[in-house]
Amino acid sequence: MIVIKFGGTSVGDAAAIDRAAAIVRARIPRQPIVVVSALGGATNALIAIGRQAAEGQLILAIRGVETLRDRHLQVSEQLLAAGETLDDVQAELSASFDELAHLAEALSTLGHATPRSRDAMAAMGEMLSSVLVVAAFRERGVDAEHVDATSVMITNDQFERAEPKPERIAEACQRILRPLVAQGRVPVVGGYVGATDHGIVTTLGRGGSDYSASLFGAALGAEAIEIWTDVDGMLTADPRVVPGARLIDRIRFDEASELASFGAKVLHPNTISPAVRLGIPVWIFNSRNPEGTGTQITFDAPRRPVSALAGKSGVTVLKVRSPRMLLQHGFLRGLFEVFDRHRTSVDVVATSEISVSVTIDDATHLDSLVVDLSQLGDISVERNRGIVAIVGAGLTESGMAMSRALAALGDLRIHMLSLSASAINLTMIIDGDQVSAAMVKLHDEFFPTVS
Repeated sequence: MIVIKFGGTSVGDAAAIDRAAAIVRARIPRQPIVVVSALGGATNALIAIGRQAAEGQLILAIRGVETLRDRHLQVSEQLLAAGETLDDVQAELSASFDELAHLAEALSTLGHATPRSRDAMAAMGEMLSSVLVVAAFRERGVDAEHVDATSVMITNDQFERAEPKPERIAEACQRILRPLVAQGRVPVVGGYVGATDHGIVTTLGRGGSDYSASLFGAALGAEAIEIWTDVDGMLTADPRVVPGARLIDRIRFDEASELASFGAKVLHPNTISPAVRLGIPVWIFNSRNPEGTGTQITFDAPRRPVSALAGKSGVTVLKVRSPRMLLQHGFLRGLFEVFDRHRTSVDVVATSEISVSVTIDDATHLDSLVVDLSQLGDISVERNRGIVAIVGAGLTESGMAMSRALAALGDLRIHMLSLSASAINLTMIIDGDQVSAAMVKLHDEFFPTVS
């Protein structure tokens, strides 16, 4: 049994869904379970509709609903022959869009949107795409069966970033998905979407379809999890920044997780964890190049000093300086409780005897964080910083890789330097507008072009 996940670009239009059907059909002997994202861009459109409605821009919101309706109906016409199946699918899609329009009207009347209502809105994308995909698969010879994600992805009620309940998910998967597979059918489930024990719709946060696939794979003890996207696999760097980036054929779980956490867009960071626990290999493939070899993420990949680079801009650095830190236990606990209270994740941490520096991606609660952190000491904020990370399981086996990295950057200013606790990631905080240049320099150093 394998789990196959198709991202938004891999089900973005009729041609993409047609390719997905061919990929699944070729894997029928391996008993696939399919997880699909919303059509590319649909989730962003749904979130925008909810925001517009809550802000009183109902006409704009309804226009967005109709644009999405037209897109989905057009894709259905391109995928399905005229007849009863097409009529049924279009009727189901239209009913969902009518519901979406009513929800927009309700948000407009209320004048605000709650996290619960935003989840109800955002979840529509995967619900719609899974209906389309099932009908298309059946017409192309795949015995697909739609499974409502809310019946198998059980979560808590932390809306917009719900926490899955693995034991409840495992029970639901064994009860609902496994019998379908045993009958030779192909279950198709929307990713990203879940529900509480009381059936209230939740979402796992952006990129959560990867997480859904991994959780289902772990629950069923799958032999592999395949993530189908729009790139050939994991690369040595972002090809949009470094044109000479190379495909990595095999990479270790811990390295892939670090790269995902520090900006690699191929993989959602949480994807790795359920698979890691059971040693299930994860493959990254390109749905536009199904004959490609992809990247295998596994425990026993080679240990390299540097496997890949990652980088991202838009980082904020917070520095807290307090003489009270000196020889005082409990200070760091109090500091990180502030971030926990404001639901803000910290990426990089550096400490000295009387100061702590941290980086955050999400500055939504920055003002509140500054107010609370100022109770602990003097605080400074540095905006528009960037992160460059060098990842390799053998990074610290000698000092050469780290010294080469610093030498390659030359006189480029480094604001912070941190070696991860696992010793596989050297992270440098630099000016945000220097991230691309730094990535190119480092890639030239560690992955020189072979003439």
